[in-house]
Amino acid sequence: MRQLTLFMQYSIALTATASADDQLRPSDNDRELKKWLQNMLWYHGFWFKEIEQVTGLGEEKIQLKLKQFDIRSENRPARPKERLLMLPYPGGRHPRIGFLEGAIEPQSETKLSVFCPWDDHSYVVLNLPEAIWSDLGLTYLAHTHIDTVRTQQRIELDKLEWKSTKDGSFEMVRHLPNGIEFGMLDIAKRDHIAIEMWLKNGTDKKLTDLRVQSCAMLKAADGFEEQTNANKVFDRGYAMANAAIPGSTKKRWIITAWDPVHRTWANDKCPCLHPNPSLKTARPVKPSVSAAGSLSTKAPTFAAKLIASKPPIGASRRADSRGHSFQFGPV
Repeated sequence: MRQLTLFMQYSIALTATASADDQLRPSDNDRELKKWLQNMLWYHGFWFKEIEQVTGLGEEKIQLKLKQFDIRSENRPARPKERLLMLPYPGGRHPRIGFLEGAIEPQSETKLSVFCPWDDHSYVVLNLPEAIWSDLGLTYLAHTHIDTVRTQQRIELDKLEWKSTKDGSFEMVRHLPNGIEFGMLDIAKRDHIAIEMWLKNGTDKKLTDLRVQSCAMLKAADGFEEQTNANKVFDRGYAMANAAIPGSTKKRWIITAWDPVHRTWANDKCPCLHPNPSLKTARPVKPSVSAAGSLSTKAPTFAAKLIASKPPIGASRRADSRGHSFQFGPV
């Protein structure tokens, strides 16, 4: 199956810049509210104004709930040893630094934060999918920017939430009004995140020219947040960014890829990486077309070894209607 592989080495200095967008997602009960407060305080380091935007609660009420739930920095639980820490991105804080006019009201249901195993706060925000194109035009967009098939018809989409499982996985399924359905499954493993995306055509005509835009946003990755593409490399289907390790001559890398890949590029204003895959033609009432991949942490030298040892993405690989995948082994 087509594969997304994101290899990461990075650290972070958190900055609090509250989004001006409508990110309000009130919790239905205290159980949900407790989960989101733990997410925002323990792991994402949100400020009260950012929490207010998501929960709709004032600072005094938030303080009372934190006391009621006993959420303190001192009692944050240890990370699981059997898997990487992955959490839904709560919204409230815009995941971009710049080009904000190109991502108004970003939908949180497409975004997951994957945290580094070497510190307690670093993360990259994965936006999967950010956009889906087909012969119909822009079929889906995970924020407001330009018109989509849906917005041209003045159709609003319901807000969704990631569904979690006991093994640390997250799943999201989106049903579009025209009958197209797509979903994401992200599974946390010890050294990588296994990712699967699928799309099912529920229309009465085949869908062609299917392309997906995936995004790895680097705002919260210390050393990678500079708004430049001078530290980006595009080679053999990989979209990569590097940053110097303080006190070392080595570099850290964030490497992303899809197989087969439609286009690799980066937006220096965000900043972010885009390894954009293509999907096979989706025929009506046929098995869904799918893509699979992984997100892994590797040593800083892994990027050079990867380029030297692997053929160009797509070379000698064949995809059928079910897709295919490959997995890089340890270096």
